[in-house]
Amino acid sequence: MNIEIISGSPRQGSVTTRLALFLQKEIQKKSTHHIGLIDVRDYELGLLQNVYKSVEEAPEKFKPLAKRMFAANAFIIVTPEYNGSYSPALQNLLDHFPKQTKKVFALSTASTGALGGARSSQQLLLLVPALFGIASPYLLITPQVDKKFDVEGNLLDTNFQTAIDTFIKEFLWLAESVHHHLK
Repeated sequence: MNIEIISGSPRQGSVTTRLALFLQKEIQKKSTHHIGLIDVRDYELGLLQNVYKSVEEAPEKFKPLAKRMFAANAFIIVTPEYNGSYSPALQNLLDHFPKQTKKVFALSTASTGALGGARSSQQLLLLVPALFGIASPYLLITPQVDKKFDVEGNLLDTNFQTAIDTFIKEFLWLAESVHHHLK
């Protein structure tokens, strides 16, 4: 199975990206699936002008991204909270590649504050069905992300491991079940 983690923070030095890096390493240890990392900072999509429904429709410079988006069997979204919602950069990426039909989405939010992006998780739960995706019911809300992970994406707060393990286990179960059913 091909899983893409989407790191939704456009900021240089993003603390949210630490969580995305950790999840990539952790899932690679726990599965045989291909785990990619799409960082919104790597693509200057510009404001939405065109929706790409296939790799062929995407401009040449976005074809590698389009291939990854359409080849993914499942996604993990990692986003900071921006004014009670997910990042506009994440929204822009997903607007360019909508209709991720029958793909499972795991939702993870992070902030340096005590709520950990909980409000943005609720907005993501509304977004996934609009993409024709399936949201995993287990969310990973990450308060004080800057104290839980170092800049290389290593876990500093081992008390958080149980929440991570549950998030990954339940996501993989759902994604593998849906993927198996679609074969």
